[in-house]
Amino acid sequence: MLPNAWDTPSARVVEDAGAPALATTSAGLAWDLGTADGGRLDRDRALAAVARIVAAVAVPVSADIESGYADDPAGVAETIRAVLALGAVGVNIEDALYEPGAGPLRPVPEQAERIAAARAAADAAEVPLFVNARIDTFLRGAGGVEATLERATAFLAAGADGIFVPGAVDPGTVKLLVDGIDAPVNVMAGPGAPTVSELASLGVARVSVGSAIAQAVHALVRRAARELLGAGTYGTLADGADYGELNSLLGGAR
Repeated sequence: MLPNAWDTPSARVVEDAGAPALATTSAGLAWDLGTADGGRLDRDRALAAVARIVAAVAVPVSADIESGYADDPAGVAETIRAVLALGAVGVNIEDALYEPGAGPLRPVPEQAERIAAARAAADAAEVPLFVNARIDTFLRGAGGVEATLERATAFLAAGADGIFVPGAVDPGTVKLLVDGIDAPVNVMAGPGAPTVSELASLGVARVSVGSAIAQAVHALVRRAARELLGAGTYGTLADGADYGELNSLLGGAR
């Protein structure tokens, strides 16, 4: 179970909640840096934010590096070397394309080369980096179970350790994916999705929530601001965390 963090405070709060590991969310991280999600954040700014998160906690961190912050496999390898230098122990690498006029997904052979480059870079550094290959067939309406399994097979052969299929939460679909993928399967859960225990019973190995926690936080900010500026009341703030507790947690050394 991986609650997704996007900055130092969220990372420390997640760790304090008892998470034995955490993952970053590229969307939440991009928003925090004033950039839209979807391949718009540059490598240096993204990895600087990941570095702050890794330094803020004592638990293992898996970094969402979008499509690798690079145009080619060599660039992906460079990103991986930088991620390892920061101390992260896992990465998500997605196959989505966002350039105008491009297809929704990167061609399988091309994406496999990028995953192979990531694997080779980690192996050369003698670090057992967990490479989670994200397949956006369901998220982007670019295919169903069969297309996802085809991609998963190719990406595992290229060196991925796990497969992440966001957008697939229907129990029947999840079961088909788990049964057809010879590796740990990660799904992205949220409101309306099966519970963690239900997903585990289907064979899911890893559950994350993507940008959902960040979205919930920003929705709270909006509600509180609108209430203050509109009605002039403060009810939205009633369940806020204790000031002293947060000050101690976020202001002290790790």
